[in-house]
Amino acid sequence: MDENHPKRRKDKYNPYTIGTTEDGRHWLTFSDGQGDRHHFEISAAVFALFDSFELDDLSYLNEMDRHYEQSELTEASLYDRAVHRPATVEESALQSMEYARLHRAIAKLPEIQKRRLILYYFQGLTYEQIAEMEGCTKRAVKFSVDIAVEKLKKFFKNF
Repeated sequence: MDENHPKRRKDKYNPYTIGTTEDGRHWLTFSDGQGDRHHFEISAAVFALFDSFELDDLSYLNEMDRHYEQSELTEASLYDRAVHRPATVEESALQSMEYARLHRAIAKLPEIQKRRLILYYFQGLTYEQIAEMEGCTKRAVKFSVDIAVEKLKKFFKNF
């Protein structure tokens, strides 16, 4: 995945995702009001501003968790807790192990398949957007992603 920009917890109203490619180019992805995803290359200065905004949001979210959430038990928050029960320690550990297995399997993929799989499934780009970024056809991208998924299925089946 994107080692230069770790995945951060974001406010649910944050509409964008930023990242850096292996060759150091920066990008921004967001969904517009109609739900269409857009992907743009951005300058390092614009990336730094968005990165700063994300860090400010993260700081605010952490402050809310530490100070406000415990004091505001509303009917809505109690209902949310009742409907979405927290995971047990065992469930969290198993989920963490599954994620680690998935990341190991993805790391074993050829670089092109790995990059396209991450862009498609984890960054939410379409085949067309990936093809445009990489200067190839939509069919080539879809084929790479499909082959990567098949390899992941075999990895988990044999594990």
